[in-house]
Amino acid sequence: MRTITPEPKPPLRLNALRDAEGPVELRGMVHNIRDMGGFSFVLLRTGRHIVQCLWDAARLGELPFRESDSVCVTGRAVREPRAKLGFEIHIDGAAVLSRAAELPPVTLYKQNVNLSLDSHLAYRPVVLRHPLVRAVFRLQDGLCRGFREYLTAQDFTEIHSPKIVSAGAEGGANIFKLDYFGRRAFLAQSPQFYKQAMVPVFGRVFEIGPVFRAEPHDTCRHLNEYTSMDFEMGFIDSFRDIMTMETAMLAYTFGLLREEYADVLELLRITLPATDSVPEIPFHEAKETVAREYGRPIRTYADLEPEEERLLGRWASEHCGTPLVFVTHYPTAARPFYAMDDPADPSVTLSFDLLLDGLEITTGGQRIHDYESQVGKMLGLGMNPDEFESYLMTHRYGTPPHGGLGLGLERLTAQLAGIDNVRYAALFPRDMHRLEP
Repeated sequence: MRTITPEPKPPLRLNALRDAEGPVELRGMVHNIRDMGGFSFVLLRTGRHIVQCLWDAARLGELPFRESDSVCVTGRAVREPRAKLGFEIHIDGAAVLSRAAELPPVTLYKQNVNLSLDSHLAYRPVVLRHPLVRAVFRLQDGLCRGFREYLTAQDFTEIHSPKIVSAGAEGGANIFKLDYFGRRAFLAQSPQFYKQAMVPVFGRVFEIGPVFRAEPHDTCRHLNEYTSMDFEMGFIDSFRDIMTMETAMLAYTFGLLREEYADVLELLRITLPATDSVPEIPFHEAKETVAREYGRPIRTYADLEPEEERLLGRWASEHCGTPLVFVTHYPTAARPFYAMDDPADPSVTLSFDLLLDGLEITTGGQRIHDYESQVGKMLGLGMNPDEFESYLMTHRYGTPPHGGLGLGLERLTAQLAGIDNVRYAALFPRDMHRLEP
């Protein structure tokens, strides 16, 4: 009888290859072959890097593999300053692990992917192999890792809430409906109700998971399924406690990216924003500032328009030295029913958005924690509290002052990487027109 021991083979690190003496073994996909006459450069794509290997035809004969085959090569690591990684592998032998049935329809070894959006997404499983494209999702790996590591260190507990729900967290028409064994159900717009319910349980919680919006938008800013990075925390003194926590989390995450994802930042040409001092401006003042500074008339006080957000990002960069800016005290009519109104001015809420380079990446604020206050606001909005009995159970049986936020992973990725369409920052994007690949 065989047994499995918890001793997996460790991954071969880059430094180990650089400093290797004697034989090394490397597995990967054949990224490109450059025939130089008598010898060939074989570029091997591993999970992190493109490794240059040298095939000596006079010694080894004809290449036994081609582009997109998966192979295992053995050989010697040799220092080579002209190679991108500072070394190359002189191949002594190779075994083909699997062969590609066809050559890729996309050139993966050129510097850029020159495809239309539709072609790019149609060939997404292949295009993701391009170093520049996959670097976007290495960046996302770092963002999620930083979010999780920092909040865990701050005594947050990770949760996993259901995505099939009986009521929407935000209501309205932007919710996908399901037939759930003959009953009405929806895809979750947010983990809002559940993370609030978990505050009296754990005090502080976070989640990284999908959310769904049935908005018929066909813009470069919107997706119908995206990844939301949420946290909720109890026993707060002010909604600014949430802003402070987010700023500290971003500072930690950006530090992690600089330290451990420097190759990704270099490849994507990213300069991370400073987070030591993020400006805060109230909603109405923000609109008036944009009108005054850039001569754009205020057309409505209902919400910030996309152009106003863009100009506000410009203002933050020009006057505050950062592309980040918190906009606070959004109008009550522009926020969900669970947002706490400002006691000093009930026409606005104790809420905020965080903008990065003129695009909203976060929405958050303080929630109503008092049962009577929450029921009263529901009734004032024409809602039926009986339809939210399970949500109101959190309030009925006691919950501390609390608040939280939702951060859009794809938007944050796109803004940091200078990507002009959020679809490129989604692994397999879902919009009005796409259900595959």
